[in-house]
Amino acid sequence: MKVYSLTNLAKTAMLVLLLLVAVLTLAQDGTIYPLNAPPEPNAIPLGTGGVKDQPAKETWFRQWGDPMARNITTATLTPFLPEPGKANGAAVIVAPGGGFMWLSMGNEGWEVAEALAKQGIAAFVLKYRLHPTSESLDEFKAFMSSPRTTTPPPTSDGKVATPPPLQRDLSNQLADAEAAYAMIVKRAKEWGVDTDRIGMIGFSAGAGLTMHSTLNSKTMKLAFIGPIYGGMGPVEVPKNAPPMFNVIATDDFLFRGQFGVIDSWYKAGIPVEFHLYQNGGHGFGLGNPNRTSNRWFDTFIHWLDVNNFLKAK
Repeated sequence: MKVYSLTNLAKTAMLVLLLLVAVLTLAQDGTIYPLNAPPEPNAIPLGTGGVKDQPAKETWFRQWGDPMARNITTATLTPFLPEPGKANGAAVIVAPGGGFMWLSMGNEGWEVAEALAKQGIAAFVLKYRLHPTSESLDEFKAFMSSPRTTTPPPTSDGKVATPPPLQRDLSNQLADAEAAYAMIVKRAKEWGVDTDRIGMIGFSAGAGLTMHSTLNSKTMKLAFIGPIYGGMGPVEVPKNAPPMFNVIATDDFLFRGQFGVIDSWYKAGIPVEFHLYQNGGHGFGLGNPNRTSNRWFDTFIHWLDVNNFLKAK
């Protein structure tokens, strides 16, 4: 039997540590890695149907250390309920982002829902249907790595034109959001939810779905919304639109110096709170180190509290 000296053990431990650091560094460098579908034992199918002309099955990958899903054809809702005795009755539908082609389930879904549940808020992660992407992970990687123009070239007078909003068919996604809302209302007693205090928060494309639901749904009666680093263009605000909490950073490619949606809400006479952070980029979820946007979630909870959304009626 080989006997290791303390020095050899220390060297082995150091080697293992270095390998672990290397693996973690690779996981955080933006490279896409295949991932087996994580267990979702509490995910409830919403029964909204599939996706037309979608042959590929739902698959998962990891990027920036976060689990992500694509080619979703079956929408689900996953409850994250507060501990017994801590629930305050408020509820939030959480819509992750990903350009309607993938979903950042960890960073913009489960982690946010867990944070809300710790505040006594019943949170529900919506895994909504997506537009198809290639079944091949290599082809999807190539698509993700391809250059994208986020800012249009200057016009002849030297000014930068404001690009028109990207038009997508969001009928599937809206149906999923409406089904999620209906399920929460139906099971409100079971889940300890006050149906007058159901809100929706979304990130990037999820912010777009939150806004799309607010502007177009005939069945959802959201008490409040929180579009986080979503599109900032002006909208036509419905008379019954809910109060809005809005967050974006100046170095986010979706900002472009626009305040249209804020102006629309303000001119409609509906309560709106807007936080424009110095830095944070795009896709920061609950926050990244050394960014001014890191404490937006605490501010959001304070906003909910001040507006009496956390108090039982």
